Amino acid sequence: VKLAGLLLTSLAAWYLGCLFAALIPKQTTAASVTNLQDIGMKPVLRAPVPERQKCDRWSPCAPGNYGYWILSGGGKGKLPEICFEDELLISKEKGNVGRGINIAIVSCNCVIDSTDHSGEMTTFIKNTPEGSLLLMVTYDDGSTRLKNDTKKLVEELGSKEIWNMKFRSSWAFIAAKGFKLPDNIQKEKINHSDKKKNKYGGWPAEIRIEGCIPRNLI
Repeated sequence: VKLAGLLLTSLAAWYLGCLFAALIPKQTTAASVTNLQDIGMKPVLRAPVPERQKCDRWSPCAPGNYGYWILSGGGKGKLPEICFEDELLISKEKGNVGRGINIAIVSCNCVIDSTDHSGEMTTFIKNTPEGSLLLMVTYDDGSTRLKNDTKKLVEELGSKEIWNMKFRSSWAFIAAKGFKLPDNIQKEKINHSDKKKNKYGGWPAEIRIEGCIPRNLI
């Protein structure tokens, strides 16, 4: 009886298959098979590669703006960098990084870097032409030789952290001489050395600031 039932079921399935094959047009069957094959041949859609921003910044600047970022040092092998538009002004590759406070001046397409000696730094800032940008960043320690008259001068440029700088504090700052920077840009950041939290032994982690400055200000 079981064998007979199995045979009847097989015959019924065969008959239904023949019936469907006779009723469905051959063109439809061929089109379905072709569509299944096309699925495997279609290219996989991938998100486009993000457009590179000037100075490899995290966000773009609107047209009519200069872009900048300042990265402090962090440990002996992590030297600071200052980038304006798409040009590295101070970096390990440039060979112009020194211990202390490094300064780059952007004025009339000229770029200068300074020493970390407090007296020379004071003279350097005072001699900076009006209408210039000053981008400052520390490497190793920028506080030990920094005298009060120099701190006062940097404070007058708009720094709120220069008096709080301690031994090996990571510090980045951008200022304008002779004009006012927009209130909404990131101008300064500091990170103090802490033996329990230091990332590089006696050095704290590096810090980074970036922003956009309207071209008509410079």
